[in-house]
Amino acid sequence: MSRVIVILLVALVFGHSARAAEDENLHDTFARIDEINRASLVMTVETGIVPRALGRTIAKALDQVAADAAQSGAKRPDDYLKVEPLITAIAGPDATRMHAGRSRQDIIPTVLKLEQRDRLLALAASLDSARASLLDVAEREAETVVPAYTNGVQAQPTTLGHVLLGYAAAMARDSDRLREAWARTNLSPLGAAALGTSSFPVDRKRLADLLGFDAPVENSYDAGQLAPLDLGLELTGIAANLATTAGSFAQDLYAQYHQTRPWILLREGALTGPSSIMPQKRNPVALYSLRMKASDVVGGAMAFTVMAHNVDSGMPDYKRNQMIPPAQVLSTAAEMCRRWKSVLDGLVVDRARAADEVAADYSTTTELADTLQREADVPFRLGHHFASELVTYGRGNGLRPADLPFDEVKRIYAEAASAPGLPADMPKELPLTEARFRQALSAPGMIAAAKGLGGPQKAEVTRMLGEARMKLASDRAWLAGKRDGLAEARSGLDTAFATLATTP
Repeated sequence: MSRVIVILLVALVFGHSARAAEDENLHDTFARIDEINRASLVMTVETGIVPRALGRTIAKALDQVAADAAQSGAKRPDDYLKVEPLITAIAGPDATRMHAGRSRQDIIPTVLKLEQRDRLLALAASLDSARASLLDVAEREAETVVPAYTNGVQAQPTTLGHVLLGYAAAMARDSDRLREAWARTNLSPLGAAALGTSSFPVDRKRLADLLGFDAPVENSYDAGQLAPLDLGLELTGIAANLATTAGSFAQDLYAQYHQTRPWILLREGALTGPSSIMPQKRNPVALYSLRMKASDVVGGAMAFTVMAHNVDSGMPDYKRNQMIPPAQVLSTAAEMCRRWKSVLDGLVVDRARAADEVAADYSTTTELADTLQREADVPFRLGHHFASELVTYGRGNGLRPADLPFDEVKRIYAEAASAPGLPADMPKELPLTEARFRQALSAPGMIAAAKGLGGPQKAEVTRMLGEARMKLASDRAWLAGKRDGLAEARSGLDTAFATLATTP
């Protein structure tokens, strides 16, 4: 049976491995260096740095090197100095003219940027997908009464739709952060050379356009020596922020898994796993794999921060693979979002059990105090004291709120109204009928009475759900636009390169 658990875990952790391996073959470091070489060759020929005839020779060499690297089992070097000999072996030493005005100091940050922007968009897509699933559950459970907790104990009733829309709001902020980070991510370091450009007429704007960047990083020192550090901190920080929200969501579900009668669980099957010895166990595999992946993201972000701390500008620590690179943290966060979606798609809610848990405690007493002030002009502190004494009596006698004897309720109010510090002429009779008292003390009554912006009342949940869906649609349109822009830039590079390779 333990073997079954292992298989389930492997499926969850590596379910996307085949697709990831395929993606890596197309978008590994070798492929990104090849893309940079093609853009550099087009630009250097256009600016006259490389003669056109030599450019055609180099272009054919680049095609051959790429074709050789695409063969099964072929080496795909991840360092320009290991790629260059492959080119010169075909095109001769003059092929190195393509490298004029460049350095690994700007090539490596450009490789990082190319990967980071792909991973950023992949994370945005996974996040949007998880948000869509969350909104579907929020709509389905818009009126499902559930307990909400503060300080680890039941605080007030709300609806599951209201709670999930709170998470949707947090996820939307992370989406905003990704969009804002894109503006700083999609800037090109290429052409900055070692750090101070060069005497060659390198067209950095043309390089940026060919590679689909919005513009060059303006300051050439910043481009290769500073931006890779602070952008890495920004990207890993955004991922860690999202992971913290995912972890909080997982812990909220765990609060139910700790109970003998949970009101929310995962659908049994692929999302759960058995114990090797305890037949009653239905372990929430998908839930703890989500939490563990969130921990991987936070750990990766912390590792980058520690490794980058107190490093001289220009050092390779935050540019190479001596540490967990920001792109890997983004990729891990995308996998976390895919797991989050699986959890959301597999949630099973017992509405009757949730309502029963709310009804078993006294989380509606705030509304009772509010009702006394709002409808009978009872000072809030008196109403609060009365409600607190009511809770003490009810719990002490093993009573649910709905089972409180109304005569005892009136007695407790009279005693509270006689407390020291209150006016002697304070009315001692409870100013609510039994029907109104019980309505104020009910969860549906409290939720329906809510009037504040963003509350759990049906009208507000419906409004927020609509706005959340519009925000998601906007974010998805933004993502599609950015991906279309990159595809268009790549098509433009391919066309320019093909023209260079075939034009006499």
